Amino acid sequence: MTDFIAALKQRWTQADSLVCVGLDPEPSKFPAKFRDDSDAVFAFCRDIVDATAPYVCAFKPQIAHFAALGAEDALQRLIAYIHASHPGIPVILDSKRGDIGSTAQHYATEAFERFAADAVTANPYLGRDSVQPFLDRADRGVVILCRTSNPGAGDLQDLVVDGRPLYQHVAEKVARDWNGHGNCALVVGATWPAQLKEVRAIVGEVPFLVPGVGAQGGDVEAVVSNAKTADGTGLIVSSSRAVLYASTGDDYAQAAAAEARRLRDEINRYR
Repeated sequence: MTDFIAALKQRWTQADSLVCVGLDPEPSKFPAKFRDDSDAVFAFCRDIVDATAPYVCAFKPQIAHFAALGAEDALQRLIAYIHASHPGIPVILDSKRGDIGSTAQHYATEAFERFAADAVTANPYLGRDSVQPFLDRADRGVVILCRTSNPGAGDLQDLVVDGRPLYQHVAEKVARDWNGHGNCALVVGATWPAQLKEVRAIVGEVPFLVPGVGAQGGDVEAVVSNAKTADGTGLIVSSSRAVLYASTGDDYAQAAAAEARRLRDEINRYR
């Protein structure tokens, strides 16, 4: 068991939560108080983290939302802040990396050394060597795209190969061949409950990062009933916009906390 997986399992128990809050800053949606704040990206995300921390099993900052703003420094400080102020809550860097040779190694260094993330999302479609530098870090998590939540997911992921859709081959490959350190998880979207069930049957106890609830409309009951493990855990259910922008008023932090708590409680009703 890895440090990431150990921390995740501990949070599932201690916080009684399968909720992951995605940190996707969009300054145009920030409350007015941040309008003239030169450090608004960090300050807003910090407030959301502090408000929602009691109700989550993980945080998931999305790197493009920071990089597009030239706010990589804010991302670095935010992850350091989470580790210092809320120790034990793992941070998943959502960057969907996947490349060959030394480039893949640099992406691993970026995620785990520069940003000090506990886990990173990765794209498997260039093959094992493109994710090997992530897999080699036994203390960190590798969350591999399997059946994603977006409308075009089926364009490639549903292609039939040797009688089965490609995403099932990915699930089997990760669970049987790539998970030697026990540090892998899979991205399986909430918008495809039947596929959640199929992938769970293939991979056993491998954790799922499940985007697509909240703004994307995934059904919580369907997610939990189809994808939980035997002990009622196994899931990292991610919500971003519905939590971050639950209010654009001065009560933004309290509203985010209330939405994270509401989602936690809804998930727990079906566990």
